Amino acid sequence: MRDVLSILHDKTAELSKSERILADLIRSDAEFIVHAGITDVAERAGVSPPTVTRFARRLGCDSFTAFKVQLAQATFAGLRYLNVNETSTQPHDVADSLLANAQNTLTLMRETLDLAKVQMASDRIARAGFVVAFGSGGTSSVIADEIRNRLFRLGLRATAITDHAMQLMQGATLGPADVVIASSVSGRNSPLVQALEAAKTYGATVIALTRPNRPVSDVADITIEIDLPEHGDILRPSGSRYAFLYTVDLIATLVATSRQEPARESLRRVKHQLTNARDENDKEALGD
Repeated sequence: MRDVLSILHDKTAELSKSERILADLIRSDAEFIVHAGITDVAERAGVSPPTVTRFARRLGCDSFTAFKVQLAQATFAGLRYLNVNETSTQPHDVADSLLANAQNTLTLMRETLDLAKVQMASDRIARAGFVVAFGSGGTSSVIADEIRNRLFRLGLRATAITDHAMQLMQGATLGPADVVIASSVSGRNSPLVQALEAAKTYGATVIALTRPNRPVSDVADITIEIDLPEHGDILRPSGSRYAFLYTVDLIATLVATSRQEPARESLRRVKHQLTNARDENDKEALGD
């Protein structure tokens, strides 16, 4: 899809004084331009209607109307990605802000977490013959790997898959004794839904970490809802990662306490090998 805002960004240095005024108006009130007529836009910017037309054509649009359509499509993703960040960039302020964001995210996640569903999911995972973690994209891929990382050391057969085609194929090989744990920040990942439907076709249990009332949650047998607001600063990492990691740690701990002796023996073996191959004692992290 054509991105008129990206084109505007690249051509900023070429704009005339009047066109720069129009560019500033887009950044400050794109919604007005999308719904206004060419005369209204010209009057508000203090330029002539022909200037507005030339501006639209400079951005590769055949007409002002075509420009408005493309602007509406581009601004659907949010103009906040073009706006200047007004928050402090001092290291101590950034550090304190990130810490506060993480703490707030974890507190809110604890308050909204459905522990009954977490327990159901943990019990099913603890009894699974094979656990597959699905996730694609940024946070979801990281979480899929983390699920695998947490569970294999407890003596469970576990893997993580982030490629959609491989997810679909893996889903087709599963059975009633197996569990799929799907992580999706948006909950709208269509190829992921297809893979989950394939897994369910052959009897696997599907557990989803995602937003409620979305396609991914709708296909799951158990949905652990992670639906938290994001902070407004797009230059800083998403805080939802902390909520996903917290939930994974909770599930892993409950699985470990449920499995008890098999988990302890598996962890002992891991630490035994690491201590002899790398660590000087058993006080260091267990393979992290």
